[in-house]
Amino acid sequence: MKLTIWGAARQVTGSMHLLETGNYKILIDCGLDYEKDTRLEENEYFPFDPASIDVLILTHAHIDHSGNIPTLIRMGFDGQILCTPPTADLTELLLLDSVNIFLKKEKKHSKRRRGHSSGPKALYLQKHVMETTERFVTISFNKLFRLNGDISLEFVPAGHLLGAAAVVLNVNEHGVEKKIAFTGDIGRANYPVIVDPEPLPPVDYLVCESTYGGRYHTKDKTVEQVLVETIDNACIKNPGRLIIPAFSIGRTQALVYSLNKIFSAGLLPRVKIFVDSPLANYATEVFRKHHSYLNEEAQDFYLRKGDEFEFENLYYIQNLQESKDVSNYFEPCIIVSSAGMLEGGRIQDHLFYNVQNYYCTILFIGYSAKGTLGHRLLRGDPVVHIRDRELAVYATIKQTDTLSGHGDHGDLLRLIQSQDKAQIKKVFLVHGEPESMQALRSDLVQDDQGYQDDQVVIPEKGEVFEL
Repeated sequence: MKLTIWGAARQVTGSMHLLETGNYKILIDCGLDYEKDTRLEENEYFPFDPASIDVLILTHAHIDHSGNIPTLIRMGFDGQILCTPPTADLTELLLLDSVNIFLKKEKKHSKRRRGHSSGPKALYLQKHVMETTERFVTISFNKLFRLNGDISLEFVPAGHLLGAAAVVLNVNEHGVEKKIAFTGDIGRANYPVIVDPEPLPPVDYLVCESTYGGRYHTKDKTVEQVLVETIDNACIKNPGRLIIPAFSIGRTQALVYSLNKIFSAGLLPRVKIFVDSPLANYATEVFRKHHSYLNEEAQDFYLRKGDEFEFENLYYIQNLQESKDVSNYFEPCIIVSSAGMLEGGRIQDHLFYNVQNYYCTILFIGYSAKGTLGHRLLRGDPVVHIRDRELAVYATIKQTDTLSGHGDHGDLLRLIQSQDKAQIKKVFLVHGEPESMQALRSDLVQDDQGYQDDQVVIPEKGEVFEL
């Protein structure tokens, strides 16, 4: 059995791992690599023949795990794509959104260059996304699925996002049983709406994400406590507006549910809440469709109080005109809009009209990568560039990690250390910045009770391991 790490090696994006046993080739995830030094078009150059892949297994819908699948199909892959039912539906939404982003960038570059230079071309089009969705074969959590006579698959709940799964493969190779697990992205316990990550069975090899290696989440306040405090200051004591940039899929639904709990319990006077993201509206319907995949708390809330994502003072914006009308609403309100890092989307319109508003608070509930507008606001830039204008920042900028969807350093340690150290032969750390991987590795091998030094590996891209 041979494992090649083709993506998310010493970086976060572009997850893609190739497992070969005999002549059978399994690709685990096929994400877009959008690191700052990577050009979009580089994603169409696969280091293997896409037509040689027998099956693709998808851990979850996020673009850094799913976003290059249509390119793989365009280049010759014709096998099945195995994932959970919610992952199939959410992936379709995200891939169609990616097409729109590609085409907008292509059009924008064309206008700037006036046809004198070839700019970034769309990696794939809507027809390629439709071809992708036709390949989905959905499998529920904790159900054994046979890929062939020698390989079986099981999806284990990973938290993080609706339908997200760790992949456990049991391989019979020449009469020897070998078990390997791929974590995908690991979530947090007690996260709004999403189920807790479940423990993995003992395996021989573990490919584990390390996004939050070396970092711990704030634990002194709950999501609801942070939101109550922020809303009270931004909208009640000081009658202004609160703008919350939020990723459309996963983060927005967790936020809306948390706000529902707050206002349903009467913890604050009712304030109008506008959710301004077409993609979030579609994603919320997927959450409703796959209600049985929500956590027990959310399902209990539904039985007692009704729809988790609908309540009296909540308004889903349906079109661009309604979005513009929100700018003319002068009562205290909360605006939830995408994208989370402020790079494009309707959130930029709301920022354009409010970043110079002393009575506006902007609350970041997720990560903002370096170079993004979100990062510039968080580091305290006094002036930012929005829609071809330089605007002074007078709004109050706040941040919380209580809604981060990733498990932190402690969560990752617990997951890896729960394995049988006498059985496991290698732990491969992927999907993280180099310093995060090193921090996690250091704690795993630091004492006599931990892993041996050669058991924990930080692979380079393209590195091959005989298992």
